[in-house]
Amino acid sequence: MSKKKIITIVGARPQIIKASAISRAIRLFYKEEIEEIIVHTGQHYDQNMSQIFFEELGIPEPSFNINVGSGRHGQQTAKMIDGIEEILIKEQPDSVILYGDTNSTIAGALAASKIHIPIVHIEAGLRSFNKKMPEEINRIACDHMSSLLFSPTKQGIKNLQKEGFKLKQEGKATMDEPNMYHCGDIMLDNSMYFGKSGNGTPPLMNSLGLKANEFILCTIHRDSNTDIEANLISILDALLSCQEETQMKIVLPLHPRTKNKIEQLNEHDSVERFLNNPNITILPPAGFNDIIILEKNSKLIVTDSGGLQKEAYFFKKPCVILREQTEWVEIVENGNAILTGADNSKIKKAVSTLLAKQNFTYPALFGDGQAGKFICSKILSDL
Repeated sequence: MSKKKIITIVGARPQIIKASAISRAIRLFYKEEIEEIIVHTGQHYDQNMSQIFFEELGIPEPSFNINVGSGRHGQQTAKMIDGIEEILIKEQPDSVILYGDTNSTIAGALAASKIHIPIVHIEAGLRSFNKKMPEEINRIACDHMSSLLFSPTKQGIKNLQKEGFKLKQEGKATMDEPNMYHCGDIMLDNSMYFGKSGNGTPPLMNSLGLKANEFILCTIHRDSNTDIEANLISILDALLSCQEETQMKIVLPLHPRTKNKIEQLNEHDSVERFLNNPNITILPPAGFNDIIILEKNSKLIVTDSGGLQKEAYFFKKPCVILREQTEWVEIVENGNAILTGADNSKIKKAVSTLLAKQNFTYPALFGDGQAGKFICSKILSDL
């Protein structure tokens, strides 16, 4: 029997990380049955934001890099559609794997669906119910072009059913009659795999002068937080107040774009104090292994990243979400996270509340850490 050829499309750092779970499952369980080709759109092209992750996570080097770079949504997406379509016509894969909700995802979905190549959408069914977020438009559109839909949560399946999808899980899957599964979260696969640590304190913790459970990890990257000056100042002022009140260190790995935005605001008193506070450490973008170490050893995570919200839960850390909505509603409903947006007072109250809370629970909302293997088995049986 000939191998099934799949093309995995990635373009942003989180997708590279997610792809490692599927690549690992293929390598360990399905190398005789599946051939994987990696296409990198180049949506994130900084060395620390992209290449380092292929090296760290053991993902095959991309066979193709479209090198699209940054740009307006329409401009960037159009370039990716053109580049992806050319590759798909050349390679003639049996299916295309897409992750999440980026412009790379919607571009891959449009390119593949127009030439009748089945789409496998991982993280299907996630909804924030805010169509002002470009990610929401991307994920809805991709779901409705997919033949196989894999949702990490039961809520994702419910969302798809409300949109008219039937809970079909037998027979061959097509775009008109897709199969959908609650498979668990492939990021739990990765967190379990890469989160295994040896004895002693990791060198990163020593180099930063950090002690376990005595610091706050923070990330900020969403446009609504970085590009609106009032919101960015509000977040930084809240973090500064939290540091001064708790006397805990804050570690902030920053996307270069966010770092530039902050530095442009240094004439504001609170921003200047933030930048000069010796207990607030600003780092370059962290590799996946480093971010795992920081997550595992932090006391609290403050973030606007969808991925870090879940990873906080995986490592049993409370989380302040710097967004108005989240697609990971389960962790908020279970009391593990609080939504604050960029509201200064809400951020400070949430930090105080979560640091004081003792009775956290962590039910198995995201599966058993075997999502990658399950997804590969269904690609073989359903397409």
